Amino acid sequence: MAKEYLTIKEVVGPLVLVDEITEGVKYDELVELRLPNGETRRGKVLEIDRELVLVQLFESSTGINIYDSRVRFLGKGIDLAVSQDLLGRVFDGLGKPIDGGPRVLPEKRMDINGAPINPYARDYPSEFIQTGISVIDGLNTLVRGQKLPIFSGAGLPHPQIAAQVARQARVLGKEEEFAVVFGAMGITFEESDYFISDFRRTGAIDRAILFINLADDPTIERLATPRMALTAAEFLAFDHGMHVLVILSDMTNYCEALREVSAARKEVPGRRGYPGYMYTDLASIYERAGRIKGKKGSITLMPILTMPEDDKTHPIPDLTGYITEGQIILNRQLHKKGIYPPIDVLPSLSRLKDKGIGKDKTREDHSDLFNQLFAAYARGKETQELAVILGEAALSDADRLFFAFADRFEAEYICQNENEERSIEETLDLGWKLLRMLPKAELKRVRQAYIEKYLKAQEK
Repeated sequence: MAKEYLTIKEVVGPLVLVDEITEGVKYDELVELRLPNGETRRGKVLEIDRELVLVQLFESSTGINIYDSRVRFLGKGIDLAVSQDLLGRVFDGLGKPIDGGPRVLPEKRMDINGAPINPYARDYPSEFIQTGISVIDGLNTLVRGQKLPIFSGAGLPHPQIAAQVARQARVLGKEEEFAVVFGAMGITFEESDYFISDFRRTGAIDRAILFINLADDPTIERLATPRMALTAAEFLAFDHGMHVLVILSDMTNYCEALREVSAARKEVPGRRGYPGYMYTDLASIYERAGRIKGKKGSITLMPILTMPEDDKTHPIPDLTGYITEGQIILNRQLHKKGIYPPIDVLPSLSRLKDKGIGKDKTREDHSDLFNQLFAAYARGKETQELAVILGEAALSDADRLFFAFADRFEAEYICQNENEERSIEETLDLGWKLLRMLPKAELKRVRQAYIEKYLKAQEK
């Protein structure tokens, strides 16, 4: 039986300072705090200094009497009971079922802190994942084992995009087991209800695991949620050879929780009050995704974060961009135009797209077509900006074509219905259909053989 202590020295917010600790207590160890009325609250060890131990509670510290409350150290860290029975279930941020179903009978228990994949053991991401969204599949291709974040803003439809990707994502080619792990942090009850009901309505829940942390749930639970999601993903990917897509929303809420804990510990703040170790902390989450040599399974990660004031230089998107392999950026102006998904093509980037497209992966013309569509759209946007200054009368005939191309590209290629799933062939054919607007002399980024083969096919 673990020893109990009656030596609580101080309680500040969610932090409890315990003195005169005589046995070996470890960092991240689980703690049980029993109040005089028999109520039990749990927490974890945050810091150790000789006989002083700082504990962070998972629940509120309200009502704790420092003289009569007892503290017990459990000798283990936070773990998750894992089994394939996790699929189709909904849990809170600490892995407790909230869907009315039974507790999971575990194959084993896994420490949620895990470890980033050793760079030497990593296998290079090189296989295409189809999301059914043209602007992602065609221009910012998601590759199996990649870390590709979505940078959003307040009020933009990132929950709908996240649900659509989770619902539609699939591995092409031979039949392989595919699963989605969805971790939601600090979301409202309305958003939670939207995600759960959407997954159930479409049947996507059967191959998904949901970890839901609400805005009024404890801060410490928010810090555990992404680690819970990745632990479940590691079990499915590396123990059972499944290909797992992990979607984490919203990493901004996670970082705010990190800042709250740091402030409570009276740590010296870094940029905008966030702790100096936020980069390391985010890396310890993001770097758990990928592929491992000799293992069949993979973990592909799509973290979603809302940029405060739509600021790409804010520490959260800034640090995320350093760790991940690209970014998909949502645009408020496109959203105001009624375009869904409002993905801004020009600043968005998938650094691994070239490894996941081409012959035997998507189609031989994909790379050339992507380059041509991107160049034509960029020129069209420049022309539209020029027309604002000089007026449309000052544009050349070619400029007018590109002007019209940019509008049509947004309306037909970027814009698609929330429940519309386009195959990669449909996405590529749509790109060629739009290029018919432009003179062949302007198609300088595609090979003549592809023009003959694919452009003419759209003219029939």
